[in-house]
Amino acid sequence: MATFIIGLVILFGGAALYGTLCEKVFGPDDRATPAYAKQDGVDYVPMRCWKNSLINLLNIAGTGPILGPIQGILFGPIAFITIPIGNIIGGAMHDYFCGMICLRDGGTQMSEMIRKYTNKGIFTVYNIFVCVLLLLVGAVFVYTPGDIAAKQVFGFSGAATDPKTWIIYGVIFLYYLIATVFPIDAIIGRIYPIFGAILMFSAIGVFIGIFAHGYPLLNVWDSWTSEFFDYGAYFDASHFIPVFFVTVACGILSGFHSTQTAIISRTVKSEKQGRMTFYNMMVLEGFIAMVWAAGAMGVYNLGLQAADATLATDTIGVVCRDILGNVGGIIALLGVIVLPITSGDTALRALRLTLSESLHLDQSTNGKRLGLAAPVFVLVAAIIVWAKMD
Repeated sequence: MATFIIGLVILFGGAALYGTLCEKVFGPDDRATPAYAKQDGVDYVPMRCWKNSLINLLNIAGTGPILGPIQGILFGPIAFITIPIGNIIGGAMHDYFCGMICLRDGGTQMSEMIRKYTNKGIFTVYNIFVCVLLLLVGAVFVYTPGDIAAKQVFGFSGAATDPKTWIIYGVIFLYYLIATVFPIDAIIGRIYPIFGAILMFSAIGVFIGIFAHGYPLLNVWDSWTSEFFDYGAYFDASHFIPVFFVTVACGILSGFHSTQTAIISRTVKSEKQGRMTFYNMMVLEGFIAMVWAAGAMGVYNLGLQAADATLATDTIGVVCRDILGNVGGIIALLGVIVLPITSGDTALRALRLTLSESLHLDQSTNGKRLGLAAPVFVLVAAIIVWAKMD
């Protein structure tokens, strides 16, 4: 348990120090932000700092800070140290400067910035890569939360042959279409506070439960072997580099975040709100990663769940129900489901913005945005069907 607490001290103490340095280096000032200079009522809309911060957190935090740490903690308590260190000097710094540079550049998407400041060849490669990435993220974040909802919340099979699975996918898919096309303050700006409340209940509830239930967490100076699992053997046998850093990447550093901070750079009222909106929200994602790593280690060490990377989604349900009971567990599971959904919708929104900027298309009306989004959603649907039927 001590290593977990030390990791939290590193995370929040380091964020206070290094966040201040990042802000000093960038030098935010009182110039007009794109939310005012380019206000269009669709993508460029001034919104309050708390709302921008919450939206950005939900944008960047998909399943990565939950499923990743559940798999990464199998390498042992070293995760409680590497996640916070990587987060404050890597991920949070990355998110802050990506968001602030996009903000000062007029709210441009990353692909358009590549076009402006590099050459055509680099832009072409980057643009193809990021469009494919966002398309795949949108698809994955339909069926991943759909599967968790089907199996863990409703008790369905989640099988590709079960019609109820596709009904759940359809509801998520329809929400994505609406959130992608309509003005950001009309859907995302209104529904995210509800999602955020559920997320906070989930994360804080599990965090408190770890201490209240006395979950046995190993320290880096202890033997890395519990009654039910040998973390040391797993560390030696499972290629710590690079596998560990792939699994916990979202809590440490993720390039995907640059496509999401660019969206919020269009709604920030003042550059001085950037540290809370971009840096601190990545730190909060690191906290979520730490909580789920600890929760997973606790149930592994108690023998409540097999320590198996392929059972990560099942581990979510075990942690939630053991700590919060059946009702609280369902609410906590909804908080887990919220994360990929709120990253999926803005991934597809970012894809629409990227394509419209690259093709110089007018996106001033709902009809024009729908016309661009329609073929994108057809491709997303095709990927989902292919993935589930494979």
